[in-house]
Amino acid sequence: MVTNNEDLSRYEVHVDGELAGFLEYRKVGEVLALVHTEVDEAYAGQGLGAQLAKYALDDVRARDVKISPLCPFVAKYIDKHPEYRVTVR
Repeated sequence: MVTNNEDLSRYEVHVDGELAGFLEYRKVGEVLALVHTEVDEAYAGQGLGAQLAKYALDDVRARDVKISPLCPFVAKYIDKHPEYRVTVR
């Protein structure tokens, strides 16, 4: 399950109630900068990073917020999913 933890400025993914990874963001004026993705190595290769990227991009699209995909993982995700290219850059 992915949630937006606004207090810590990050999207978080939980597995069985435990934090398994997060995607940090920073608000820079009117832009949300997605800066760093980290997934616990115990969950590596299970697609949790992709879940975080998708959730973040869907969230900013729903709120009509511009983003800057500074995190290389998110930028790579956007390149593989052209439906998100319009909402960023």
